Amino acid sequence: MIKRLVIVVLGLVCIFQLSAEIKLSGIFGDNMVIQRDAPVMIWGWGDKGESVTVHFNGQHRKTRVTKNGRWELELEKMSFGGPYDMTIVGRENTIRIGNILIGDIWFCSGQSNMEFQVKEAYNASGEIEAADYSMIRSLNVPRTINALPQDDVKGRWEVCSPSSVGNFTAVGYFYARELYKKLQIPIGIIHSSWGATGVRTWTSRSAFDTLPQYMKADYDQLALTDYNRFQELNTEKRNQFEIALKNDKGMAERWYLPSTDITSWGEMRVPCAWVSTELGRSVGNVWYGYKIQLSERAADKPAILSLGIIDDGDMVWVNGVKVGEGHGIDKRRIYDIPEKLLINGENTITVRVNNSSYTGGFIAEPEDYYLEIKAKGKLRYPLAGKWKYRKSAASVDFGYVEIGPNIAPSLLYNAMVHPFIKFKIKGAIWYQGEHDTGRAYAYRTMFPNLIKDWRHQWGYEFPFFWVSLANMNPEDSVPKDSPWAELREAQTMTLSLPQTGQAVIYDIGDAYNIHPVNKQEVGRRLALVAMNKVYGEKNLVCSGPTYKSFEKRGDKIIVSFNGTESGLYTKNNKYGYVTGFSIAGEDRKFVWAKAYIQGDKVVVFSDEVKEPVAVRYAWANNPGANLCNKEGLLVVPFRTDSWKGCTEK
Repeated sequence: MIKRLVIVVLGLVCIFQLSAEIKLSGIFGDNMVIQRDAPVMIWGWGDKGESVTVHFNGQHRKTRVTKNGRWELELEKMSFGGPYDMTIVGRENTIRIGNILIGDIWFCSGQSNMEFQVKEAYNASGEIEAADYSMIRSLNVPRTINALPQDDVKGRWEVCSPSSVGNFTAVGYFYARELYKKLQIPIGIIHSSWGATGVRTWTSRSAFDTLPQYMKADYDQLALTDYNRFQELNTEKRNQFEIALKNDKGMAERWYLPSTDITSWGEMRVPCAWVSTELGRSVGNVWYGYKIQLSERAADKPAILSLGIIDDGDMVWVNGVKVGEGHGIDKRRIYDIPEKLLINGENTITVRVNNSSYTGGFIAEPEDYYLEIKAKGKLRYPLAGKWKYRKSAASVDFGYVEIGPNIAPSLLYNAMVHPFIKFKIKGAIWYQGEHDTGRAYAYRTMFPNLIKDWRHQWGYEFPFFWVSLANMNPEDSVPKDSPWAELREAQTMTLSLPQTGQAVIYDIGDAYNIHPVNKQEVGRRLALVAMNKVYGEKNLVCSGPTYKSFEKRGDKIIVSFNGTESGLYTKNNKYGYVTGFSIAGEDRKFVWAKAYIQGDKVVVFSDEVKEPVAVRYAWANNPGANLCNKEGLLVVPFRTDSWKGCTEK
């Protein structure tokens, strides 16, 4: 009995000693960077009433832990320099952190193109080998979500070196490198991003609540009002869904056989993303069937089956024979069909699509879906159009919603942004928007709402720069509505906010990869904006020309621009042809236009439009546009009309 009592008492003493130790926020650690020329807040946790003293760079500050167990104190602003050590002294323990620099800190956020790492970038091995920049430091914020704003975060500051830089955000690193080379001061980057995420999950709940109702309607209402209860019910539904997914009904019943009766299946156009259909945000498996009549000329011939881009995975059968499978939205689905498989008459193409995240479905352009016979003359049969489909294991049928950062607003703000709002930064860079192209018109409101929200949370109007969406998908054969163009327009409209800027990059993307590898140029163009708007190089050109006005002269439209002091030029065209313009008359039907530079203006016309009323430039997912200034910076995409777009509700 006495022995047991001693053990209990010793245990209580240990618990008391553990609880008595002061704790420092995870933001602070070895190799960190502190923002120069600004007061520095230091904070952590401990026992109520405990005295805490911080020693740093000749400053000595003391405070006490408040009744809620938190302590914080403020150091006076300091000029750039280092390295320094910091000591935090409590009653029971002392914390020491070293190799601290004072410089400029940039908060790097967004989705997968900000998450994209140096080791994946163009010339990765060369960049990694040359990355000997000890004055550049990076804090990578682990991906996590939370229903409530958090005060702490895990992470570790790393010194830039060949052994560490491979895991840095590529855009953030190349941006920091450009700044360091010009400024020769320490640069810290805080990398807080998550692929395939929308702008609303990065926005605080108070700011989200100010949005119009239609911008909130796509969220599960229980997730908005009682997130914990929503999670409980959702777990039960997930278990049922996972059983169905494991025992896929389509595989069990062999829906891939030509004898399968698909007449009662639903009908869906291909290409089409699930998120825009009754499937909504479903994950799981959906089967597609397509019947195509082939002539004797095509029978028995080898062929190519092109299914564009599928989100996320697929298995494909032709006449009951599996011809391939794939996974990932960065891979084109091109499958070889062997000889003797195609027949004279009705042929069956069956595709099982698996979606593990937000979008789902066939997401390339209509012209990317075809069957091409390898014969003289190359017979090509378009496959875009109405297909039959049937769900075999779709989460929507179980009421299950995949838990992730987009399931409710503010989940990433709470966990990956809010912990930093007392930590001074120089500014933020942002690479996001691909996820929100389907709601590009709403992005006109949601994006500036995020910027104003972050500035309110931090308590000051810091610079905020972003990347305009890159070019993606094959170039259009005829002008058409473009969600990506409308998203770029929303980004450009956000420049009306003070201390903002954007890097325009529709010339360095990849038609077949949503993650272009030339992140060096992205970082360089962002750094041009920063050097001009933040660091005083007012004569440095940091943007391409922007649309100013137009006038009609006969059957031509003359476009004027701002920012043409260095002149207008064309890129990647030795003949000087201007590409990327379309023109329309009162019927609002756009056709590709001819255009030429005339001094600081561009003349736009088409033989098909005798009475033009509007022009558009770089108005496509992949604009194929080449107008720029002498510095090689692109003309910002624009349109002269205000006609209703494809994403306006």
